[in-house]
Amino acid sequence: MNNELITKNNERVTRFMKSLERMTEGIEQLAASCLPLLNGEHYLTDKELSARLKVSRRTLQDYRNEGRFPYIQLGGKILYRESDIEKILEKGYREAFRLEERSTI
Repeated sequence: MNNELITKNNERVTRFMKSLERMTEGIEQLAASCLPLLNGEHYLTDKELSARLKVSRRTLQDYRNEGRFPYIQLGGKILYRESDIEKILEKGYREAFRLEERSTI
C-alpha cells in the first residue's frame, strides 16, 4: 500500500483542479452565449448584432435610420429580433455562379 499524503500541491490534484477550471470556463462561455427566449423569440443588442455581422454599432444605427433593420427601443436600449435579421440576410443572399455557366451566356 502507498501511504503517500495527498496535498494541494500533488500533481494529480493540480491536474484535476486545472481540468475543473477549464470545464467551469467552458460552461460560463456557453451560458454567456445562450440567449434567453422571450415569447419564443431571441433578441440581440446592438453590441451583439454588430459583433455577429462584423459591422460597427454606428453602421447599425445608419441601418436603423435608413429603415433597413427593424428594431425595438425600450428606453435607451435597442433590441433586434434574431428572426428579423435572419430574414434580411436570407433576402440579400446571392448565389455564386460557376465559370462554366458564365461562359455559356
